[in-house]
Parts: sequence; structure tokens; C-alpha cells
Amino acid sequence: MHHFDIIIIGSGAGGGTMVHALAGTGARILLIERGDFIPQEEENWNAEAVWKHLRYQTNEQWFDERGRAFRPYTHYCVGGNTKFWGSVLYRLRREDFQAMEHMDGMSPAWPIDYTDLEPYYERAERLYQVRGLHGLDPTEPARRPYPFEPVPHGDEMGTIVEQLRHMGLHPSPLPLGLLRPGEANGCILCDTCNSFACKLHAKSEADVVCVRPATARDNVTLWTNACARRLHTDPSGKRVVAADVERNGEIQRVEAPLFVVSCGAINSAALLLRSHCDRHPAGLANSSGLIGKRYMAHLATMVSSFDGVRKNTTVFQKTVAINDFYLRGPETRYPLGQIQSQGRTAGVTLKSAAPWYAKDLPLKWYEWWAGGAVDWLVMSEDLPHTGNGITVDSQGRIHLQYRPNNLRPHRMLVTETKRILRKLGLWLIVKHSLGAKNTTHQCGTLCFGSDSRTSVLDQYCRTHDVDNLFVVDGSFFPSSGAVNPGLTIVAQALRVADHIKETDL
Repeated sequence: MHHFDIIIIGSGAGGGTMVHALAGTGARILLIERGDFIPQEEENWNAEAVWKHLRYQTNEQWFDERGRAFRPYTHYCVGGNTKFWGSVLYRLRREDFQAMEHMDGMSPAWPIDYTDLEPYYERAERLYQVRGLHGLDPTEPARRPYPFEPVPHGDEMGTIVEQLRHMGLHPSPLPLGLLRPGEANGCILCDTCNSFACKLHAKSEADVVCVRPATARDNVTLWTNACARRLHTDPSGKRVVAADVERNGEIQRVEAPLFVVSCGAINSAALLLRSHCDRHPAGLANSSGLIGKRYMAHLATMVSSFDGVRKNTTVFQKTVAINDFYLRGPETRYPLGQIQSQGRTAGVTLKSAAPWYAKDLPLKWYEWWAGGAVDWLVMSEDLPHTGNGITVDSQGRIHLQYRPNNLRPHRMLVTETKRILRKLGLWLIVKHSLGAKNTTHQCGTLCFGSDSRTSVLDQYCRTHDVDNLFVVDGSFFPSSGAVNPGLTIVAQALRVADHIKETDL
């Protein structure tokens, strides 16, 4: 039997930030991670290893709504999916916290507003060393300057930015979490940032920024290759008293007066559903019946543009955003979403992700395309619906039922993006949608709110039903917005940590 003061399950944006924020309290903390450290090795930056052989992606099988097995795009490792994110760290817009009408439905209001999270956004940006420039993005709330200057645009991207301005658009620098670019042992602005682990540890990820400094303290213990299988409550069902953790081939029981679950929106919901008991027959803390429901994953379409003549020599091209259509489209009053430039894509990556009708094209064709392409991500808000969500079967396996919604505005934004690219002289355009098996940017499965009948968590991510259980990851989102959720998870983790210090320690 092992006893701690706090047990945190998961080491990504939520759990990693939580352990960093609570380590200074002196509380005896156990951080549980089902994966291991990603080694610093040549394969970190090898597109064939990462995209063709899926070296770092989980081998776990999930099941879609038809019962077909698929391999989710998720990573079990110290730092979680932050090890492989592109470090685009946006604040949600002020309007995202309010009820907003979309073309295909309503985006609900949050139980907190932008001002509640604003000081924690500032702390999150300092902690994750976000680089940006305020004042250019028309949707950005009034704010203090970013803690670091933006990453400069490469020559080709700088030219595109000027062209976009001449069109009347408002391109702005992407807010990026990168460590010490241009300095010794810092970021070298390479072409293997998005979807790759950083071989130099120069990307702002939970592992490097939060977990390693926290676990250097004597009061913090890290268990790797340890998977939490079930939580147990006291006889009243009002408090969690222990967790069963599979480690070293056996189940070990760990106890604490306070638990934080941060496994990611899908796995956190699955853990609570697996932890059903007499007092919680539908799943732990599930009196609302909403655990696992309202799953959201942004509508995301990759658009690769190419003019067939010029070669794109910019190595690091992930620096530009267009938010002009975030709150309303050019021909509609409804929000459409965001456009981001993406990192350089290798030929083998393009071939690995190609649709069936293009799989037989030779690798040289993809390499030719990648040599001159400028890639973009078109992202729109996914609305919460109770029909979208996850369940677990009697064997504990995850079943994901997800049908993208709010599709009309997303198609409009893709069309507008193609129109813009053609004006830039980029006539050859290929698009690829992530579709119904999208497990990136996952959120919404344990919605927070003020009413225990319509939410699972309170505004500080404490479960309504269980007094000493918090869930801190993307699962608390009532709506998804149309920007990357990472910084909001980090900011809320800092806010929850302050609350725990005031009320539970």
C-alpha cells in the first residue's frame, strides 16, 4: 500500500501543469503516467519513423460507432500529447466564453468568463514561454504584451503576409511556445515541430517545462509505465480513497485524500466510467449521466497549396494566422473559424496520409510537392451534442461515437481559404479532412458548470458528486472554440491549483 497527499493521474497539459503548480506546497505528490519518457534519438525528427511506422503513437485499439477497431492518434508518454503538439498556444476569444449562435446550432456559455481566466492565461504564457505580438489580430481581447517577441516570418511567409494585408486581411503571428530560439541549446526553428517530439527539448511541452522541474523535488514521485485502472470510494461514495494502478505486471493500490484525473478528455471519461460502484452505478461522479458525452474535436481540414513553379525555401513556416473569419464570415453573420499556416510536410508524411486514390503515386511525386508547398490548417468550432461521446464495454475498451457537426460554416471557410490561396498565386490545392476519427484537440466529455444536473464538474473542475476528485484536462470544456485548446487547459490547471491550495491543503 502506498500513501500520498495528492495523486495526479496523467502528465500532459493538465496533469503536468498541476504537478508543477502544486509541487511548491510541500505536499507528497504522486504523478502517475501510463507511458514512459520519449528518448532523445534520431527518430524524433524522422518523418518515416513518425508518420509511416507510427513509432511513438499508441498501439491501443479503440472502436468506432460501427464496432470497427482503429488506432487513435494519441500518445502515452511523459508530457502526454504535448510532446507532439505544434505549440500553438492561443487564448480563447472573449466571445468563446459566452453563448454564441452558429449556423448549425448554439455554442453554450461557460460558467466562468474571460476575466476569470485572464490572469491565469498570463501565467500560462510565461510558464510555457509563449512568443507572439498583440494588436494585429482583430479578435484578440485587449491584453498585456506577450512575454516574448514573436518568431519572425521566413522570407516566403513574410511575402505572403504582405500579400494578405494588401487583400484587406489581418494576418497575425501565431503564438508559439518555443524555448530559446537562436540561443545555445535552444530551438533551431526546424521543419519537425508539429507532430514530432523535439530532439533538443526546445519546445514548450509539459514534460520539459513542468514535469522535470517538479519531479526534481523530494516531495514529488513519478511513476512511469503505470496505468490507473480504477478509482475506489469510501462507503458513502462521497470521497475517493484509492486507485488501482497496473505497474510492473501487477495491480498496486495507492491512497490519498485528494485525486486529480488528467488523462485527456477520452481517457479521463473512460476511467470514471470504469470506476462504477454501488453508489455510482453509471460511473463515478456520473449522477448527471453526462460522463463521456458531448465529445468535441475541432473540424479540421489540411490545405496544401502549390504553384508548380516556385520552390518554398522557408524551413519554419508555422508562423501566420488569419482570424478575420473567426466571429463572422464574409457573407454570413455566423462564425467560420481560423486559418493557420502549418509546418513543412515531408513527402513520406504526405504519402502516409494520402487518400486511397493517391496511395499508388511514387514517393518522388510527394517529395516534389512538399518541396514547394505551403500548408495550412482550416479549423472550425465543433458543437457539443450528447450523441457524440465515448463509452466503455465490459472489457474496459473505449468506443468512440463521433459525427462532426457545424459542417456548413467549415466548408465555407475551406472555400474562402482556397480563394485566398489562389489570389496568392497558389493554384494547385489539395485538401484533407481529419474526419470522424479525429482524436486531436479532444474535449467536452466531463463538462463543467454550476448545475450538477447538467454538468459533471464545478467551475474549479471538482466533481459535483465526489468531494475530493478533480478532473483537469480538455474534458471540462462546455464548448470548443476554434483555436487550439492547450493554453486554456494550462491556464485552468493553474487556476484549479490555486483553488486547491486555498481549500484543500
